[in-house]
Parts: sequence; C-alpha cells; structure tokens
Amino acid sequence: MIRLLYLTHRWVGVALALFMLLWFSSGLIIANSGSVITTPEQRLAYRQTLNPQAGWLSLGEALELSAEARAQSPHDTLHHDTLKSVEHLHRKGNGVSAENAIVDARLLRVDDEPIWRIEDQSGRLFSISALDGGLREFSAGNSEHIARQWLASRALPGGTLPAVIYLDTFDAATSLRNYQSSRPFHRVAVDDGQGTELIVAAKTGEVLQAATRFERSLYYAGNFVHLFRPLDLLNTGELRRNTLLWAGLFAFVAGLSGMIIGWLRWKPGFFGKPTYSKGRTQPYREFFMRYHFLAGLIGSTFAVLWAFSGSLSTNPFQVFSQATASDEELARFRGGELPSIIKTWKPEASRDIDDNVVELGWSRVGDEALLLAYTRDGQRVAQNVTETGSRFNDDVLLAAVQRLAGETKIASQELLKDYDNYYYPNRRQGRAERPLPVLRVDLTDASYTSIYIDPQDGRLLTKMDTSRRAYRWLYTALHHWDFGWLHQRPLWTIWMTTWILFGLVLSVSSVVLGWRRLRRTFRVKVWAPETSEEAASVRGLTPAGGATEP
Repeated sequence: MIRLLYLTHRWVGVALALFMLLWFSSGLIIANSGSVITTPEQRLAYRQTLNPQAGWLSLGEALELSAEARAQSPHDTLHHDTLKSVEHLHRKGNGVSAENAIVDARLLRVDDEPIWRIEDQSGRLFSISALDGGLREFSAGNSEHIARQWLASRALPGGTLPAVIYLDTFDAATSLRNYQSSRPFHRVAVDDGQGTELIVAAKTGEVLQAATRFERSLYYAGNFVHLFRPLDLLNTGELRRNTLLWAGLFAFVAGLSGMIIGWLRWKPGFFGKPTYSKGRTQPYREFFMRYHFLAGLIGSTFAVLWAFSGSLSTNPFQVFSQATASDEELARFRGGELPSIIKTWKPEASRDIDDNVVELGWSRVGDEALLLAYTRDGQRVAQNVTETGSRFNDDVLLAAVQRLAGETKIASQELLKDYDNYYYPNRRQGRAERPLPVLRVDLTDASYTSIYIDPQDGRLLTKMDTSRRAYRWLYTALHHWDFGWLHQRPLWTIWMTTWILFGLVLSVSSVVLGWRRLRRTFRVKVWAPETSEEAASVRGLTPAGGATEP
C-alpha cells in the first residue's frame, strides 16, 4: 500500500507538474490584478448626461414602432432554449407576449442619441431610438465616436485627447463571454502610448472593455491560462470543462498522496522521538528534493483544497443547482401584464432631472411599477411618477415570491442591511450587482430555498438552496477564501499571495524532479565493459598497454 502511494504521487505528479506550475503562476496574477471588463459603476460614470427632451417616444411607442424589426432580428443559438421557454409560457396562457416579455427597459444617450435599451425574456438586447422608434446597431464609425466620448469623460479640462483608430469587428471574445448577447464587438485602439484598446458592443453601444496592453497581458496570463480558455477557441464544446475537471481531480490525488507521504516521512523529534541523522527532520539532502518536501509540508493543504475546489468550478455533471432563476421562474416572479404606466410614460415628464442623471430605468413587479434615475456616481433615485414610492412594498415582493414558489409556503422574511455568507460582493460582482439593503425570503421546501430581492428595483438577485450552499463552501470558499475576516482587502491579497507562493515553490520543484525522473526512466542504456580487458580493447589497447594489431 505504501509503495502504491509513492508510485501514485510520483507519476501523477510527473504528469501534472506543468499544469500545477501554470495554475499557481496564473493564480498569482489573478490575485494581484484587476479585470479588463468595465464595471457597471464605470459605465455609469462615463455615460452622457441624459437631459430628457419633449417629443421623445414613450417605451410603448418605441416597442410598437420597432415590433416588426425586432421580430425579424435573427435568433442565434445562444437564445434558442430561452426563446422556447417564452413560447412555452405563451402557450400556457401566462401573459407572456412580445410586450410583456420585456425584462429591462432603460432610457439613456448613446452617441448623442436618446435610446431605449431593452432586454427581452430570451436574453436578447435591443437599442431602439427614442426619436423615431428605429432599431439601432452601432457601426464602426459610431464606435470611434463613442470611444472619444469615453475618453473625454475622464480627461482633465483643457487636456488634449489621444487619437482613436478603429481596428476590427469580431463576433466572439473569450474575455466577454458574459456579454455574448451584445455581439458583435468593435475594437478601437487609443494612441496614448500604452496600447489601450476599447471594445464597444455593436448592439448597445456600451464600452465593455477598456484596458492597456499591460492590463490585457495580465488578463491573458492570468484568467486565460488559469481556466484553459484557449480550448474555447477550438470550438470543442465540453473539452475545456472536462479538462479542468479531470486535471483538478488528478492534481487533488497527487497533492493528497504527497501530503500523506510528507507527514509519514517528517520526524520533528517531538516528545523525544527519533529524528534523522544530525537532528534533521526530513530525509532529503538534495536541494530540490528538500524544498519540495518543505513546501509540500507547509503548503500542501492549500494546494489540495485548491485542486479539489477547482475541479468543482465547472459544476461537474450539474450536481449543484444554479444561483440564477430560470426564465420561467423569472416570468412567474414578475407577473404577466406590463403595467400601462410603463408603456405610456413620456420622458418629458422628468425635465427637472439634474445633470448628474445619466439613465432612467423602469422596474416592475406584478402590477406595480417604479421609475429609477441612475446618477453618474452610481446612486439610484426613485422618480415621483407612480404611487409605488421609493421602493417596492414588501407585500408586493412577497406576492411575487409566492408566484415563483407555487404551492410552497413562505417561512420567513428579513430585510438585511449587511451582507451574509451567501450574499456579498466579490471580484466579479461589485456593490452595484450586490446592493443593500436586500430582502431575504425563506421558503418551506425541502431544499430550504432562500430568495434574495432588491427591494428598490424588485430584481430577483439570487437564490440559495441546500445544493447551492454546499457549492458556496466547497468551491467558492475553498478556492477564493472569500469569507470572514479574509474577505477584507488587503488581508485577502496577502493571504492568497502567501499560499500561492508556497504552491509555486512546490510546483517548480515538481517540474525539476519530474524531468529528472523522466530522464532516468527513458535514458537510452549504453553498453559498458565489465572487465578491464574489455575496456582496454575498446580503447584500442592490449591489457599490457601495447597497441593492438590493425
């Protein structure tokens, strides 16, 4: 059994040494660098002042004028399943139509034009002109102008703006995998000496990425390598996910077997027990063997936990539930009919909005509707155009949860004014995506489901059941260490960097030792003489030292 343990650690370690080196190296970059994707807060900060004008179309008018163009919009495979879900709801008579299936509707300026930006039940995005109701898609020329406006919004007064150059338009981007409904994308270069590039979504006109050459390099050396993203470029379906799963599991086996071996061979001499010669606590004298042992003894626990949790990142075999509600669940939560105020409200009704407002957005739950103004500094201010008030009433939200839950009863509800272990901001979702306060509603089902709702705009933010809570601890907590006091910066960065460095020492020594083992194993054996006479014969000498005959 012990020999099997050694053989397992040796050969699985040899096979995965380079993988581990890539993981720890890229993990160190990820832990100490930011994202190249713009945040919702940045998009608001750089957006044009809205300044609503008389004569702009209401949402209902814009939807009516654009209905034919939206119906003819191509339905790509990305939305195939959700489109079928909408059709299924419509057949069931749940009031889901092209109009009622609007999930989000916002009024903003893009390239100096007022735009109704809507998202429908299928996840498709549309930009509709608030001037003529035409469907807009932003061209390469628009992207250059949008890029100049973005740069101007952060430039110093009187400063000279760098030149911008349109580069290309592309359909897929691994770095923008969460924004595929906004494709295609325009790439614009900025002549600022730092190699800055902006990526503008053709469907929405949003700047989704703004990064210097150095920031992009960190991204590709970090996230791109850590998650094996190059495999996505091969259009190989599940290959990347399966590679991550099995590489993580085998790395877990290699790390766990090494940890057991390390504890078996460690002799610290506690309580008078024997040590190795000269008081050494480990048996190795060679440099890389010694440091492989020491790094493994100290950091192997974290390496094992990272390998195990990393294999769960792909939700293998879909054993964990999803944190996001399905389209059908969201449709039940929102209710059927779109309130008439949303369709008929005219933008000129809010001419008193100040210059800090860059966006107006409608939210609705059931028959209630609320208009929110979004300011450049990220604040949300309810507008006095309905009787809803500054937020949705708890009774309205609880009724929405009950529609979602069906026969399942509501157990309790609580307005959280601080984050808990399951609802909190992280590296991918900031406070804009995780606002406070939040209403948590607990259900009486067997999975102990909890629904988190933003009471101000009525969004269903996330849902947690027993399966998802397990995923939170088995993957998120063990892989990202985002809980307790570790969640605070810079403590989190220091903690992660320290243990990743131990992992780097461990993986570098693994590569060296693995290479040596392969060389010893597959070295071509050369014949060696067994006697001095044979050796002399090979050198062309007689045993007495004389020359042999030719």
